[in-house]
Amino acid sequence: MVTLLDYGAGNVRSVVNAIKSLGYSVRFVERPEDIMASEKLIFPGVGAFGSMMRVLRQKGWVEPLRRYLEADRPFLGICLGLQALFQASDEALGEEGLGFLKGAVRRFQVNLAVPHIGWNGIKPRKPSALFQGLDGDEKFYFVHSYHVDPEDPDVVLTTTDYGVEFVSAVQKGRVVAVQFHPEKSGPTGLNILKNFLEGVEAPGVLPPKSPARTHLAKRIIACLDVRTNDQGDLVVTKGDQYDVREKGAVRNLGKPVDLARRYYEEGADEITFLNITGFRDFPLKDLPMLEVLERTSENVFVPLTIGGGIRDYVDKDGTFYSALDVAAAYFRSGADKVSIGSDAVLIVEDVLRTGKATGRSAIETISRIYGSQAVVISIDPRRVYVPSPEAVPHRIIETAFPGPQGERYCWYECTIKGGREGRPVDAVTLARVCQDLGAGEILLNCIDRDGTNSGFDLELINAVKEAVTIPVIASSGAGCAEHFLDVFTHTRAESALAAGIFHRNEVPIGAVKAFLDGKVPIRPLRS
Repeated sequence: MVTLLDYGAGNVRSVVNAIKSLGYSVRFVERPEDIMASEKLIFPGVGAFGSMMRVLRQKGWVEPLRRYLEADRPFLGICLGLQALFQASDEALGEEGLGFLKGAVRRFQVNLAVPHIGWNGIKPRKPSALFQGLDGDEKFYFVHSYHVDPEDPDVVLTTTDYGVEFVSAVQKGRVVAVQFHPEKSGPTGLNILKNFLEGVEAPGVLPPKSPARTHLAKRIIACLDVRTNDQGDLVVTKGDQYDVREKGAVRNLGKPVDLARRYYEEGADEITFLNITGFRDFPLKDLPMLEVLERTSENVFVPLTIGGGIRDYVDKDGTFYSALDVAAAYFRSGADKVSIGSDAVLIVEDVLRTGKATGRSAIETISRIYGSQAVVISIDPRRVYVPSPEAVPHRIIETAFPGPQGERYCWYECTIKGGREGRPVDAVTLARVCQDLGAGEILLNCIDRDGTNSGFDLELINAVKEAVTIPVIASSGAGCAEHFLDVFTHTRAESALAAGIFHRNEVPIGAVKAFLDGKVPIRPLRS
């Protein structure tokens, strides 16, 4: 029996599903005394350090946790579950951690995108049963803006490189904690979980290989546009410049749960669901995408993002739900991140008009509780040509692709309502303001390239990437494996997303990775 400490933030369902897939049953901590009664305790911390510690104190779990740790009982901390072991964090000054290990949690001070999101390697520093079955060159999924800084070097189990060398796992006796997410790291991550569950006190081993330096992989993300067809079935579809109909009917490219599992097995590093149907009158608990996430997370152990409908709404019975309520329901159903689209444009317009943030927007409220890494901004811009840099009060770029009248300048107009309505804000400004509001990642689409198979809009990607310090996902236009290499070598985008070519199997995910192998860092297919 495995006991899970769930303090109410983030995607705990995936951890439960991972444990169950290994043949173990799970129970949850409900009372303080449940902690000391645990045979094996897993603490999958997600979100923000301050809110996590406040909840632990409110529930009366801090002292039982400290006693459990001091008794050298089997413990696995994940992400914030690692950071909680230390005395304090830069993320919440004045908020005391568990203090089991001396040291603090520091924010990344690097000339790279923060949060550190994606698949990176580990460098073992001492033998551990956790490494049983590893070759040493595997990659694991990280998503964090802070890293631990232990005072005692003897507790360091692994380190990882991201601008600096940081501690990515610790072990003291039977207490183990990792910064990466094993439940989101595919078969390799499940192997780490299995090793812990089978007994971390077993004889320690070292993997046969250990990289001199680890490298963050470029992520290949499969996107599923999900909506109801004319028969009311939930299907995956794909548009051509955002038009999802073909001969009057909605294109049906398969069932979302089945396709997601196929992409996972083919090697997708992440899977994104974009819900392009409005379910505005549904009670929150009945939203169709909740079941899609629940079923997908049972067999798919890579990160899941859900977009569409992350906003305040009132259901058919008059019940009000905030964007935070909607996001929380998605996280509890298996999502790791939520993607905000049209609502982000309206939020930014309000900030630009008033000159200040309200603190109550979807971006701010969700990132405050779940962390910036949980909030993705999906931008749907279209190119607008202008005769000169002074023509409009927006961020203008000089383009290598002149307009219909020979224009050498353009800006990228943000749209809402599935690209049907343009708004007076440009994509570069939107990305920058959303970052300031607390977003942790940008999903950068391009209406002009969508469904064209003509390649990503590199000018757009470079313009946005130069304006923000958070990761950018390039989207729209991929038609062949070479397009992925183009975006990774001619821009600093951390990830690239595609939909249609993967759905139709025109370019399999494995073919993209095979083509990129040796040219840019990727997660090996066997991981």
